[in-house]
Amino acid sequence: MENKPTREKLLREFAPQIERISASSVLWILFLLGVIGIGVYAFVTQVTEGHEVTGMRDNVVWGIYIVNFIFFMGMSYAGAIISGALHLFRTEWRKPIIRMAEYLAIISLLIGPGYILLCIGRLDRLPFLAVYGRIQSPITWDVIAISTDIFGCLIFLYLSMLRDIANLRDFSELKLPKWRKKLYSALALGYTGTPEQEKRLKRATDIMAAMVIAIAIIVYSVLAWIFSVTLQPGWHSTIFGPYFVIAAVYSGTGVLIITMFVFRKIYRLEEYITRKHFVAMGVLMVVLAALFGYFTFSDYLTKWYGSEKNDENLIKILFSQYYWPFIFSNYIGVLVPLLVIGIPKLRTINNILISAIIVVIALWLNRYLIVVPTLESPYLPIQDSRPAWAYYNPTWVEYALTAAGVALFCLLFTLGSKFVPVMNVSEMSEIPKSKGPFTEEESLV
Repeated sequence: MENKPTREKLLREFAPQIERISASSVLWILFLLGVIGIGVYAFVTQVTEGHEVTGMRDNVVWGIYIVNFIFFMGMSYAGAIISGALHLFRTEWRKPIIRMAEYLAIISLLIGPGYILLCIGRLDRLPFLAVYGRIQSPITWDVIAISTDIFGCLIFLYLSMLRDIANLRDFSELKLPKWRKKLYSALALGYTGTPEQEKRLKRATDIMAAMVIAIAIIVYSVLAWIFSVTLQPGWHSTIFGPYFVIAAVYSGTGVLIITMFVFRKIYRLEEYITRKHFVAMGVLMVVLAALFGYFTFSDYLTKWYGSEKNDENLIKILFSQYYWPFIFSNYIGVLVPLLVIGIPKLRTINNILISAIIVVIALWLNRYLIVVPTLESPYLPIQDSRPAWAYYNPTWVEYALTAAGVALFCLLFTLGSKFVPVMNVSEMSEIPKSKGPFTEEESLV
């Protein structure tokens, strides 16, 4: 049951963000559009001049496009798993941050597959994948899985937003253009909050929450299998499925913490997003750091101890050409969260934010170390071994399109927060049935 005074109070607080766009927001949006514009120019350059404008060659046929694809898909699945789990467990502290996790899931999922298209030399042949795709191919599995995940996450996001859309439709104090009122009215689908509607909506949302968790695990496992079913050194591993899933949730937790901090500052949500939320997410990050460190150690230990020639060559490359990225991604990226959360005096919002930023950078580098060094030490070397063909150096085109993807992610998050409050107003205004896991004054120890 919703508490009407609380709901109206929250709607009044979010009204300025919903009704108008401030001058600073306009400048921010223009900046993001400028970065996206540079990315569009880079894309046109790549299409007209071919893949030779990138650093990809015969050996390294995948570069940071695939790294970005894996990273964005990982953030999406992390958002789906976190939002789905928080919804099903119904803990009180989840309410201010669950919508951010839902946004993270769908926005990342819409951007990630775009980087696959950038790797395709003949975009005109893309329909052939649907017409002539072979079900035996892991690539076909991935296309089916990602399409299913997009559909499922959109339904879950819509169901979780439905009550807030109806609240925006009915809130008379909100000064909006007629077209937006009509849009909210259409999207609300006649929802009025009757007990029967509430019952059906909660049941449907619970079902979709469970489904998106399952779909996320399955889809990211399929993505991992695309690598592990090959004989390439570094990829041929039986633990790649769970390793990818853990790494995905780990990186997504870091991004969610950064998102919480940004929106907390921009919209002045200190009253709702408090230290306890950062500590709770930090504890989750520590658990995932331990699991990620364990899987990383297991993967590299078995490769090193097995003494296979190709694996030995890969490890030599990692500890020579990629020494510092390897140390940062697999050591610093694991140890920093453990120290920050493990030592009570260090559990401040700023320290947790810094550790989250380190985790995000480390996990991007981890994806890079999975893709590029393996391709630089191929299972069957090509005849032409010139350094320009054997090694990978990203060009401005790839960097521009990477920046454009990040800018599009920020833009969609910004626009989403202007359309529907970034906090779930309906859940925030619900009368709690039981006390949450800890009070405002309590912290995790």
